[in-house]
Amino acid sequence: MSWQGIEGHDDNVERFRRILASGRLASTFLFVGPPGIGKRTFALKLAQALLCEVNVDADLNPCGKCPSCQQVAAGSHPDLELVAKPADKSFIPVETFIGDRDHRMRDGLCHNISLKPYCGGRKIAIIDDADYLNQEGANCLLKTLEEPPPKSVIILIGSSEQTQLPTIRSRCQIVRFRPLQQDVVASLLRSLGEVETDVEAARLAGLSHGSLQRAKQFVNSEIGDFRGEFLARLAPLPENAVGLAIDVGAFVDAAGKDAPVRRERMKLVIMIAADFYRALVRQASGLASADDSELVSAIEAAIRTGSVDVEAAAGCVERCLDAQTQVDANANQATLIECWIDDLARSFERTWLVA
Repeated sequence: MSWQGIEGHDDNVERFRRILASGRLASTFLFVGPPGIGKRTFALKLAQALLCEVNVDADLNPCGKCPSCQQVAAGSHPDLELVAKPADKSFIPVETFIGDRDHRMRDGLCHNISLKPYCGGRKIAIIDDADYLNQEGANCLLKTLEEPPPKSVIILIGSSEQTQLPTIRSRCQIVRFRPLQQDVVASLLRSLGEVETDVEAARLAGLSHGSLQRAKQFVNSEIGDFRGEFLARLAPLPENAVGLAIDVGAFVDAAGKDAPVRRERMKLVIMIAADFYRALVRQASGLASADDSELVSAIEAAIRTGSVDVEAAAGCVERCLDAQTQVDANANQATLIECWIDDLARSFERTWLVA
């Protein structure tokens, strides 16, 4: 099912309907989940429903035609504040929240949301890219989160709870968004013109882990080429662990200067490794093997190097999950990569038995 054209989040739609029906809508929410699954689109559609001049908000059914609905869609509604990281900045500038030096506390989100609603019953703020909040920006926002103005709703959007400062996280109601189903991702890829065939859409959806953004990443030839090479080098890992760690670091650095962007690429690399070890566990357990040619080749190469122990491969999956958590906790990139690759290599040095 879909809500207002948004796929895969009907449970959250029902949650907000129940909240609105009870008249107990909170002031601050933190939307968390993988990138590219519709969190920002959901937040904007929620804002449209809350500000719609025709339909009652508890129905979560914005008419899409009234002036308020059209202004929200255009990003120009006077009672809606939209904040995101500028393309040329590493963090959301503090001026976004409290105004520049000449207009301190007389401009910016914190000031604007404290004003009386202009034409709707609420003031709504959506802070996209909340992963890009630095300490200074978070401190400026904290006062507003502690004492939100009446009739205000603030929505922060991030990738995980761990990437948010504890002071921010503790003042928000957490709304978790699940990854999309593979068939939904494949359908979106085709409708957006990212691929030409259903076969390619299905292949990319299988790599996406339920994220349209991640599926689109694999359309990029650089990332696709890296995946094939990386999988091939995972099998004989003890032979090239140091070189592989160096190459992974270079690939992550190539994503750009912004730390959150590099973190996302690092998580993508770890996800590729986790997929390899999960497939290895299935193969060693006699379960259905992967249908991805690059992954199948890597698994066959791993088996040729010796025997495969299910527990050791499962331990590598756990190590990858730990590494994902460490990325979210802003661990030092170089140290994390070196330790992670070394731990995987040590697992490969064990004597494995073919199942």
